[in-house]
Amino acid sequence: MSWFPRAKVVVPIDFSDASFDAVEVGLSLVKDSSDLHIVSVTPDVVSGDPGFAWNALEKSTRRDQILTAIKDRLGDSIPRAVEIHTLFGDAGREIARFAKDNGVELIVMPSHGRSGIKRLLIGSVAERVLRLAPCPVLVLRKRND
Repeated sequence: MSWFPRAKVVVPIDFSDASFDAVEVGLSLVKDSSDLHIVSVTPDVVSGDPGFAWNALEKSTRRDQILTAIKDRLGDSIPRAVEIHTLFGDAGREIARFAKDNGVELIVMPSHGRSGIKRLLIGSVAERVLRLAPCPVLVLRKRND
C-alpha cells in the first residue's frame, strides 16, 4: 500500500549504502513506480580540477558514467519505470530545484549523521535540502544498534 497515491517522490543518491536503502523506502511510498525519481548530483568540474586538465570529464561523459554506475548498483532491484536523473552543481540546491521544477511531493533521503568538524567542513546536504525544498523531506537516520 502506498502512502502517497500518484505523488512524485525523489530519492537523492550519493552511492552510499544508506542512499540505496532510501530507494527501497521511496519505492514503498509510491503507488506506481513511475512516480519514483532517483537523482544523483555531481559537483561541477572547475578549471583547477585534475580532470579538467586532462579534458576527460565532459558533462555528457560524466552523466553516462554515473547512469551506468547507478544502474549497475541497483541491478534488477527496481522497476524499469523508475526514472534516474543526473544533475551537476551543489547537491542541496539541485535536489531542491529538481523537486520544485518537477512538482515533487516528497523527498526521501538519508542523513549520514556527521557532527563536529566533519559537519563543519563537509556541510550537511540533508540540512540544506530541508531548508530549500518546496515539499516535505523524509530524512532517514541510521539506527544505532
